[in-house]
Amino acid sequence: MKRAAFDNRWLPILLLVPQLSIICLFFYWPAWAALRSSFFLQDPFGFGETFVGWANYTRLWGSAEYLKNAGFTVIFSLCVTLFSLSIALLLAVKADTVLRGAKTYRTLLMWVYAVAPPVAGFLALILFNQRWGPLVDFFAMFGWQMRVRLDYFDTGFVMIAAAVWKQIPVNFIFFLSGLQSIPRAVREAAMIDNASGFSRFWTVTFPLLAPTGFFLLIINITYALFDTFGLIDTILRNNPGDSPITLVYQVYLDGFRGQDIGGSSAQSVVLMVLVLALTIMQFRLVERRIHYT
Repeated sequence: MKRAAFDNRWLPILLLVPQLSIICLFFYWPAWAALRSSFFLQDPFGFGETFVGWANYTRLWGSAEYLKNAGFTVIFSLCVTLFSLSIALLLAVKADTVLRGAKTYRTLLMWVYAVAPPVAGFLALILFNQRWGPLVDFFAMFGWQMRVRLDYFDTGFVMIAAAVWKQIPVNFIFFLSGLQSIPRAVREAAMIDNASGFSRFWTVTFPLLAPTGFFLLIINITYALFDTFGLIDTILRNNPGDSPITLVYQVYLDGFRGQDIGGSSAQSVVLMVLVLALTIMQFRLVERRIHYT
């Protein structure tokens, strides 16, 4: 097999410089700044700082509000990941079997991907408006009087529903591509060996989608932890009160509104360590059961 090679050894390094510069500028340097700030008590206007060691971290674990928000973040991430993956997989399976108007159905399902998170949050506020929201009227028929931004559970439900709706198209695209990459010969052999469509899916199709599902699992957890900030900020309208908030939104509230630079930096470090630990755990435990072909 012929291997690609560069005549000049400095050329590949030169080609990597722009990407490495962006990573260093927008990831490593902010991460180092947050790590350093987490050990200091800083003046918000930059007039001075005092080294406090681990005080910012110990204050987090002793805060009942922080632990409550951490618990909601876990529930929020699990629900968003589970429902967005499940619904997207179901839609991809159904879209893969459509013969007439297949492109139209796929385009309609993927349109939501173009919606920005703040716009998705604004649409959720319209749909769940207490006065004339159509979904509020729908749930009222079953005896559920929704009060968004007034009731803790109702607000959390709307946040999860909007985040799931926003993420479904991304998962749908990848699942549909994975389904279409399965060889026709494999599907025909599965139809001969097993007449049940449900059984064929779980014994043949789903295992072949494992690499795609593993990739989307990491992407969706990261999305739920970080990329839902704009959506949550729009729903809460910068006035969370007693509403549920995620850890990444609490970093914003404490850092930009509370001017607690050291405390918000410590929260950022905790989130970075959490995502790193989850990623390592998934690669070590989950990927061992996945076979790439």
